[in-house]
Amino acid sequence: MDLNARFRNVSVIGAAGKMGSGIALLLAREMAFRAIEDQAGSYVLNLIDVKEVALEGLLGYLQEHGEREAEKQLPRLRQLFRGLGDDEVVQAFVHELLRHVRTGTALSLARESLLVFEACFENEALKTGIYRDLAHLCPRETYFCSNTSSIPLHVLSEASGIQGRLVGFHFYNPAAVQQLIELITPQDCSSELKELSLELAKFLGKTVVPANDIAGFIGNGYLMRDGLHAIAEVERLAPEFGFHQALYLVDRVSRDWLLRPLGIFQLMDFVGLDVFQLILNVMNQHLSEDLHCDLIDRFVRKGSKGGVTLSGAQKDGFFRYEKTHPVAVCNPEADDYTPLDQPWAWAITERLGEHPDPTLSWKNLNRDPQRQAKLAAYFQGFKQGSTLAVDLAIRHLQADRRTALKLVEQGVAACAEDVNRVLQLGFLHLYGPINDYLSEG
Repeated sequence: MDLNARFRNVSVIGAAGKMGSGIALLLAREMAFRAIEDQAGSYVLNLIDVKEVALEGLLGYLQEHGEREAEKQLPRLRQLFRGLGDDEVVQAFVHELLRHVRTGTALSLARESLLVFEACFENEALKTGIYRDLAHLCPRETYFCSNTSSIPLHVLSEASGIQGRLVGFHFYNPAAVQQLIELITPQDCSSELKELSLELAKFLGKTVVPANDIAGFIGNGYLMRDGLHAIAEVERLAPEFGFHQALYLVDRVSRDWLLRPLGIFQLMDFVGLDVFQLILNVMNQHLSEDLHCDLIDRFVRKGSKGGVTLSGAQKDGFFRYEKTHPVAVCNPEADDYTPLDQPWAWAITERLGEHPDPTLSWKNLNRDPQRQAKLAAYFQGFKQGSTLAVDLAIRHLQADRRTALKLVEQGVAACAEDVNRVLQLGFLHLYGPINDYLSEG
């Protein structure tokens, strides 16, 4: 059965969550275009979640982003809706997008789907239970795409009885925008499903990087160890600087000296500290490596979990935020957050030392055609003088390289280039962790 047939009835489980809503938008958008061009076809998108109120919010999200998409696609849509003014074209597209959507809290809504996306909380027991139910509800021909970011696919398929019909289709956040799909095919995955997955990714406008079915895969296999390195650095520096000062300076270095879009602790807040904890737990269970973190556990217990609302506002975690902008850093000694606009932060900036090239940042290098040459020169410049920030940046780069090479040695990634592509496409890094920037000569 080809993708065209399967795309006529699709379901998303966990559709109102952070990742599920992005997947729902992506599918609704593509289904709307397909239905406009195929008036004789029947198309249904079932969006399933546990709370009706969350699904109501999801419909509003789809309408809002459907309007934005229509405005971006006006030249194409004018050809499809001839004779309508631009405002009417936008409304006609949004109507088309929403008219194929069915929402509900019961898994039985997916009964006739031949393609099911699952984007539920990263919990093995929860996902296994859902797949067991779907195995009984859905046709034997149904294929399942899990957005799991760490749980081995063979564990889920074997426990639920859907061997050969489950693939890891790991979107990156926001799913409707990010280019990367980390595609994980367990050994029992059928050849037809592998081929269909590649076709589906292309159909959705995504770039595929394959990963082997080992807990954490490439992206989180890297991120978990990157976060643990940063936490270890804070704990090493805290006796000299204080905890919140150390956390602030490690975050600053990882953003401004490593030229990344976010500092490591702001990135962990974005992911969600509770999600970070769950992924660590999954990897601990399936790998012979101690990846537990007491600090993450403490933050989750006290409710500082981070994460992002559907509106895009950042929730408090290591930092306190106004919308997406950090305004204070956690201070365990005071059991509160300490504002960043105070003399202590300026003193930390002084201790970091001068930036090797203040004209360079992630933002201004992101679209620079000379980016690679400038990056090579920038990192070679680290050898010219030692400052606290440069020393920390070098330690971080070396740790990241070791982590990335380990992913290749363990067979998680097929090659160094695949690790680098995940970091560049999924994390929007300017460069991959396996590079020669710090080499001699």
